[in-house]
Amino acid sequence: MTNMKLNLTKPLVIFDLETTGLDMVKDRVIQLSYIKVYPDGREERGNELINPEKHIDDIITQLTGITNEDVKDKPTFKQIAKKMEEVFSGSDIAGFNSNFFDVPLLAEEFLRAGIDFDFSKCRLIDACTIFKKMERRNLASAYKFYCGRKMEEDFEAHRADQDTEATYRVLMGELDKYAPGANEDPEKVLENDMQALADFSKQNDNVDFAGRIVWAEVNGKRTEVFNFGKHKGLPVADVLRMDPGYYSWILAGDFTYNTKQVLTRIRLREATK
Repeated sequence: MTNMKLNLTKPLVIFDLETTGLDMVKDRVIQLSYIKVYPDGREERGNELINPEKHIDDIITQLTGITNEDVKDKPTFKQIAKKMEEVFSGSDIAGFNSNFFDVPLLAEEFLRAGIDFDFSKCRLIDACTIFKKMERRNLASAYKFYCGRKMEEDFEAHRADQDTEATYRVLMGELDKYAPGANEDPEKVLENDMQALADFSKQNDNVDFAGRIVWAEVNGKRTEVFNFGKHKGLPVADVLRMDPGYYSWILAGDFTYNTKQVLTRIRLREATK
């Protein structure tokens, strides 16, 4: 285990999800595990099995070891949503491939539960992105590379609590390996700073997690534009003025709650100008 201590200005929640599948709209969380690390070094761990209110396919059970029987008497996400909001509020958030899957799906679960959690207030740190940018590869490879052991020696595969623990160790191993002065390659340096890690973890200019709305330069100004459909490449604010029915179409369509949430915030912002 590394001796690196995270340089925190506020709590950092490292988390991992197991789900019924990969569809942001239709699939649900069946396990949520987290480690909350405080600036004073305290660590708080949590692990929740969750009733997804839908059938868990055999392939998911084979991957995770979680059965329909395991979750049938467990709380739904809506029943633990306030508790999870308290865990994540006021914190930065880290995970492994979390910016592309775990955070967007968690955002959907919060919105389905009626909680408007604003992830834009959190710095999102993705240990997977750091790994790929630094070494150019899955969690098992990262664990072997940064921790010097095989994951199967220390953990059971595809369990959120196990993967969360491994991700925590990988993140601190990354900070050890790429600490200033730790190696001769000046390009392989990571500052032990959550803003720097969040900036380094970012791989795209998405405004919403699904990438339906992205940031782009329009007339020299950084602007939200649609990234799909008949209005692709056009500023969202302009489309809302020219084609107000488009907003209603998206709200009624098969889009993620987060996309609808982001679009609504832009619409409200423009209405007050």
